[in-house]
Amino acid sequence: MAKTLIFLGPPGAGKGTQAQRLVEEKGFVQLSTGDILREAVKNRTELGKKAKEYMDAGKLVPDDLIIAIIEEKLKDLEGKDIILDGFPRTIPQAEALDKMLPSIGRSLDKVILFDIEDKEVIRRLSGRRVDPKTGKVYHVEFNPPPEGVEVIQRDDDKEEVIKKRLEVYHQQTAPLVEYYKKKNKLFVVNASKSPEEVYKEILSVL
Repeated sequence: MAKTLIFLGPPGAGKGTQAQRLVEEKGFVQLSTGDILREAVKNRTELGKKAKEYMDAGKLVPDDLIIAIIEEKLKDLEGKDIILDGFPRTIPQAEALDKMLPSIGRSLDKVILFDIEDKEVIRRLSGRRVDPKTGKVYHVEFNPPPEGVEVIQRDDDKEEVIKKRLEVYHQQTAPLVEYYKKKNKLFVVNASKSPEEVYKEILSVL
């Protein structure tokens, strides 16, 4: 049976980096809610048109619609191993996902929590700098830009914005940790380690 994983963790924990590696090396498909929504809107599916109405009005797309769009996408990916990245975000979404997966012949295998301290997330994200000409991303500490390259800090990488995002994450997503722990689905990796070490931890969990 195809694997279904969930990656949980704050912004900047490295979920995207690790998911990409599993995509390239193990043939997983990474699904982020934002991408699935944008794709449904772009392809003008019935559900995509409904989602667009909410997005155009600046409203959050309701859970039942997001679940329906994800279900539509998963049906296309029958037999493929998938990683849900950034979904579910709340308990109601998790409960809806639990109901939906068996209806399409899937079950949730594992939820991998990227465990990392807030201060480390702030250090990683607030140090990012972008070259506006090329879009290349640097980091003041880990990967400084070459001399003479003018870089900028994006608004969402500013410390106060990151703190706000972390607050939202802890409020919404922390309850999910308990939820999946009770179901014996939760596995924790130490996301403060190097990407190589984190990847090894993930493989050992799988």
